[in-house]
Amino acid sequence: MISLIAAVGENLEIGKDNHLIWHLPNDLKFFYKTTINHKVIMGYNTYLSIGHALSNRTNIVMVDDKKKVTAQDVIAYDNIEEMIAKEIKNDEEVFVIGGASMYKYFYPLANRMYLTLVKASDKDADTFFPEYRKDSWHKKILQENIDNNIAYTFTLFEREK
Repeated sequence: MISLIAAVGENLEIGKDNHLIWHLPNDLKFFYKTTINHKVIMGYNTYLSIGHALSNRTNIVMVDDKKKVTAQDVIAYDNIEEMIAKEIKNDEEVFVIGGASMYKYFYPLANRMYLTLVKASDKDADTFFPEYRKDSWHKKILQENIDNNIAYTFTLFEREK
């Protein structure tokens, strides 16, 4: 099962200059708790922005040249179809954690989206989550929060069957 996880602003913004827009400590805890002991798939720029492999997860990085990723605790692929065939099984939840091109590619294949819906926007954002049809998903609010004077909601979207 493929799940997308992201913190998304009111205009679907997710980043600027290869960094997250908002510093939301409880969102980082939610991300950790949700993805722990799972496979996480990310693009090379997301991997660079994190700066290291995420602990207690299988880190899968899509990259144009596998030689760019030398960390032993990261699995690198330069072919997305090969990665899907080898790493995604129906009985396990695998998380796509960014960036924009990974979200766009995996959106049609996703069964779930864990979106932190941030009640703010950033006009300088340069990276966006793909537009999605809300009527194609069953929405469940998991928790409402405020960090650094920014309100946001942990929301689970499950694809309508």
